[in-house]
Amino acid sequence: EYDAGTIVVHGGSAEVTQSTTKMDHKIAGVVSSNPAYLMNSEEKGITVPVALRGKVPVSVMGPVAKGDLIVTSDTPGVGEAHPGVTNCVFVIGKALEASEGDAVIEVVVGKH
Repeated sequence: EYDAGTIVVHGGSAEVTQSTTKMDHKIAGVVSSNPAYLMNSEEKGITVPVALRGKVPVSVMGPVAKGDLIVTSDTPGVGEAHPGVTNCVFVIGKALEASEGDAVIEVVVGKH
């Protein structure tokens, strides 16, 4: 079970697990607190609503400017701003607001 805003990747012992590697290309999405559509709602066991697209709160660290690309960090489940252009397989989304430190900010996920 993960808090809303946690970045998850494909892999680990379950279908998704929180990210733990900087610039991880296995991004699945972000744990959502308010999913518009809940796929696999009939699944048994522990499930987690993962946002694949949309405007979603995301846990980030370090300075983030509005419009920055957000990628995974080495901190479990937390993203960070990428300082320039990078391959889209590493990008979670674009920041819609700025932050100076650890925070949960709005990010456009899956559309970069």
